[in-house]
This record gives sequence, C-alpha cells and structure tokens, in this order.
Amino acid sequence: MKVIYLIRGLPGSGKSTLALSITDYRYEADDYFETANGYQYDRSKIADAHEHCQEKVKWAMESGIATIAVSNTFCKKWELNPYWTLAHDYGYQVIEVVVKGNFKSIHNIPDEVMERMRLGFEN
Repeated sequence: MKVIYLIRGLPGSGKSTLALSITDYRYEADDYFETANGYQYDRSKIADAHEHCQEKVKWAMESGIATIAVSNTFCKKWELNPYWTLAHDYGYQVIEVVVKGNFKSIHNIPDEVMERMRLGFEN
C-alpha cells in the first residue's frame, strides 16, 4: 500500500520531527528556502516554494516511493488539495495528521505572525 502523510500544524508544533520519524521521503515548502548560508525565507517566493514541494512529491510518487510525508503548516484546508489530487492520480492513501505540540519554531517567526496563524488555523 502506498501512503502519503499530510502533516499539518503551526510552526514549532513538531511537524518535521514526526515526518522524519515516519519516512526518509519528507518534503516541506521550507526546504526551498534552505541555502548554503542557512535558511533564507522570502515571503515573495512562497508560491514557488509550495510548487517546488509539490513537484518533489510528484517525483516521489512517480518513482513509486511507498511512504511519503509532507509537513507544512497547511493552516487552511484547501492548501491540502494539490496533494489530494496527486494522491488520487498516483494511487496513494492519504493520512492527514494535525500536530499540536508547543515547541520552539526553528525559523524565529514573529509573535504577531504566529498569533495570526493560530487564529486562522482550520481544524
């Protein structure tokens, strides 16, 4: 059986840690911002980051990887749609996981941004 885990949660909730405990094939939009000089977030490139993540997942599915995890905030449920479509197209079962840990975010997200995300998170 082929499975894709869609792991949702606020920054610092434990998404990446959970994904890494499930599979070596873990993808995140944040990976797009990792450079030789460290994490370089650029809000103007967030759409590119998500497209890159989706392309990586598509590659993994085309390669027949049995277990895939995508760990993004996915604050809005519609943000899951591209992965549901890929899962359908490539015959993957979807397991959606919401994590609610309260750890420190590794990306130093400003408090006001975290609060906005917390208020807008759809369960």
